[in-house]
Amino acid sequence: MPAILLAADQTFSLNRSLSCGQVFRWNREQDGWWYGVVGERVIKIRQEGATLQYEGAPATFIKHYFSLDTDLDAITNSFDCDPVIHTAITKCRGLRLIRQPAWECLISYICATNSNIPMIRKRIANIARDFGKPLEFGGHTYFSFPDPSALAAACTSTLSDCKLGYRSPYVVDTACTIADEKGWQDTIAALPYEQARRELMKMQGVGPKAADCILLFAFQNYAAFPVDIWIRRIMQEHYIKLQSSNTALTGWEYDLIRRFARQHFGTYCGYAQEYLYAARDS
Repeated sequence: MPAILLAADQTFSLNRSLSCGQVFRWNREQDGWWYGVVGERVIKIRQEGATLQYEGAPATFIKHYFSLDTDLDAITNSFDCDPVIHTAITKCRGLRLIRQPAWECLISYICATNSNIPMIRKRIANIARDFGKPLEFGGHTYFSFPDPSALAAACTSTLSDCKLGYRSPYVVDTACTIADEKGWQDTIAALPYEQARRELMKMQGVGPKAADCILLFAFQNYAAFPVDIWIRRIMQEHYIKLQSSNTALTGWEYDLIRRFARQHFGTYCGYAQEYLYAARDS
């Protein structure tokens, strides 16, 4: 079986990276193997110390997908600026942001609005099962994520069978937009953060948090600092005075938090956000 030997200074935790809530199509079996679908590849991977064993993709793909070509210690050192984030970095050592396919990430975070991780995972699995292509691997059938044209051709009622609820028309409308704009990914990638954020929020179902998640996880725009109820509580408790956390998060508060985070944590504030989020239950 192919293997990648991590360098001594190549900090990486496969388990933390795949279980922190940034991706939704990976499952860990009892024997420690992770199985996931990325594009039209089914990948099987496991980490034992400094060794990554894997199947289903070439080493170049694995290294790029898991951001193994970045200096993680330099990144975390850049925002290790206070006791709270220092504790998060220590607890979640080795967590890397995964480079997600942009189209799937876009739809995933439309499906993620006002929901929890198990339900998000179920919705995305349902979409892949009903509209994706079957992929055979290890005696099991997996499904690719459907391309924009496949979802653009779907009707809202059919998508509702995937348990999307009110998000169904958002998915169809966004799929139609993307199907008509073939270069949308390059366009977003070329824009500065604030402008890219505004462009994404023109799409149906993409609010401030979804836009920031998409920019962070699919476009490696580390200026993005997604804010949900958990991040709001952490920021209120440790960093910035806000209204009661029992009230709805306002747009004004969201902007206050993300701008504070950019100033406080710096260039890689999006990375800092994921460490704060992942460390909350550690």
